[in-house]
Amino acid sequence: MAKEIPILPDDRFPVPPPLPVAVKREEVVAEAKPAQQRQTLSYLRGLLADYGLEPKHKLGQNFLVDLNLLDLTCRAAELSSNDAILEVGTGTGSLTSLMAQTAGCVFSVEIDAGIQNVAKQIIGPRGNVRLYLADALARKNELNPDMLAAYDEHAKKHHCTVLKLVANLPYVIATPLISNLLIYGPVVERMVVMVQWEIAERMQAVPGTKDFNALSVLVQSLADITVVRKVAPTNFFPKPKVDSAIVMIRPNAVKRAKIGDVPRFRAFLRDLYVHRRKNLRAALSGWPSGAKDKVEVDAKLAALGFDGTQRSEALSIEEHLRLANAFAE
Repeated sequence: MAKEIPILPDDRFPVPPPLPVAVKREEVVAEAKPAQQRQTLSYLRGLLADYGLEPKHKLGQNFLVDLNLLDLTCRAAELSSNDAILEVGTGTGSLTSLMAQTAGCVFSVEIDAGIQNVAKQIIGPRGNVRLYLADALARKNELNPDMLAAYDEHAKKHHCTVLKLVANLPYVIATPLISNLLIYGPVVERMVVMVQWEIAERMQAVPGTKDFNALSVLVQSLADITVVRKVAPTNFFPKPKVDSAIVMIRPNAVKRAKIGDVPRFRAFLRDLYVHRRKNLRAALSGWPSGAKDKVEVDAKLAALGFDGTQRSEALSIEEHLRLANAFAE
């Protein structure tokens, strides 16, 4: 049976204090929208109808309409004036607007020009917010370099030194975005993101369970993971067919140092789990980049104390690291 994922109570994340009315920061040039204009389901339906827009399933557009979950996301992020927030998936700007009240600056990326126009109207003229129209990924295994350069420029402009990813991530890019940010940077202090429940289960899965795979090993080798809250489909418009989760991922420098060459480790995991039902001997000798001598594979496994009939998903994180050191190319 899969290990039950602990879900933390709200009081783990104290509400950050609002900006005093008298405080005038250069970056904050517009007041927050009144609470009654925050995006409830009826408000969001009307808003999109006014613009002649409908959510695009292929872009993973499921807009969060539960106000308490927006607040919880911000509390888990522990926003401060030192924070430069990277948000991927601006949507209609509800989370963007909320974060801009407390964070030093927000850099929000959206791929859909129509939806971004809606967000511009909702967010209004805020000096500490930059809306960026682009795909966050250059390709599956690469973040958009122009996006990263613009994010860095925005952070420096507002003298923000703490980088955080806080977003209701489009489901279609959640895994590659999290993986690439962990591997290639920039180094963020934390990620607080909405993902599919299935992805949350995989990231925290333990060896020997059905959810344990290459993503489990990669994320747990580089970071500490906490599921903040499981989220039902009824909290979104339109309703997705699956549950979701707010997940906090905190990169761990000590863990990272044990790996050494992180891209090399990622490539090793990808190849090791191509045929996850194979045992170690079969998987390592039938390597995707070229077959290995079975006698040599057997000798290395024996020297490391591995049973060649084991499957990779039965190994601990430390055992994956030892195996990669011996076999990664």
